[in-house]
Amino acid sequence: MTTAPRVLVLASASPARLGLLKQAGLDPRVVVSGVDEDAIDAETPEELARVLAEAKAEAVAHGGILDGGELVVGCDSVLELDGRALGKPADAAEATARWQAMRGRSGVLRTGHCVIDTVTGRRVSATASTLVRFGTPDDDEVAAYVASGEPLHVAGAFTLDGRSAPFVEGIEGDPGNVIGLSLPLLRTLLADLGVRITDLWA
Repeated sequence: MTTAPRVLVLASASPARLGLLKQAGLDPRVVVSGVDEDAIDAETPEELARVLAEAKAEAVAHGGILDGGELVVGCDSVLELDGRALGKPADAAEATARWQAMRGRSGVLRTGHCVIDTVTGRRVSATASTLVRFGTPDDDEVAAYVASGEPLHVAGAFTLDGRSAPFVEGIEGDPGNVIGLSLPLLRTLLADLGVRITDLWA
């Protein structure tokens, strides 16, 4: 008897996360969770990232829109700076203020991951953390970056795979985590559920 292949579902609208999974040989179905991120709070930035990821995965896994048998992956990222969790800036003014505060300093990008096996109902979750060292873009460079619109769509108002890459001097940890998903952590969480990531290759 042949076992049907498992279907991976990404509970996120992030093209960066989808791109990382595809580059790793996976071909997930995308189902956006619709979770109101602003309505969720937590004690620490690390916990907030994990709780948001769990909420997104739960909303999709139990939303009555799946066929059954899927593995649902939820993720959410925040930048921790001065002990505060910074998500996507609300507007251009906030994005500008963020960069004025971040340049020449370091922050920690925290990405929560949650995987739910809809066959067994089991759920595993964890947060990956990567230190980010920001460069020192001048005011004109910050203004040009903010005018591009990119920082309004990414946690912490920056990303490694876009126009802000020249403004990041280095990182310590998993670069994929900064982009939005840690593939090594995903592999570990899947293994905790008894699933090899290689069995999900497209």
